[in-house]
Amino acid sequence: AALDNALAARCPAAGLVHHSDQGVQYASRVYVDRLRSMGMTPSMSRKGNPYDNARMESFYKTLKTEEVNLQDYLDLDDARQHLDRFIGELYNRERLHSSLGYIPPTEFAARYHSA
Repeated sequence: AALDNALAARCPAAGLVHHSDQGVQYASRVYVDRLRSMGMTPSMSRKGNPYDNARMESFYKTLKTEEVNLQDYLDLDDARQHLDRFIGELYNRERLHSSLGYIPPTEFAARYHSA
């Protein structure tokens, strides 16, 4: 469901590389087949080497520090709602990112696509 939501929201072009750690959820045949059916290439970090995916590791650290570790979720649905809000609203639309010149990702993307 999360993958389908992300695909619907972003409509990525074929050729996108989906990089992840070696979590079982990303290695499952169903998940990999879904990526490939959308024209995406699955990619995984080497075992024990988080530097292969440093940007995502940085995101996960932020997610845990600024959201997950500060919440007591009631259930899975509550967790999903909080995470969707954090990522969709706070992280992407409001949070300033130093690597993007201290602007939110949505603003950076809009500037990039209009240039």
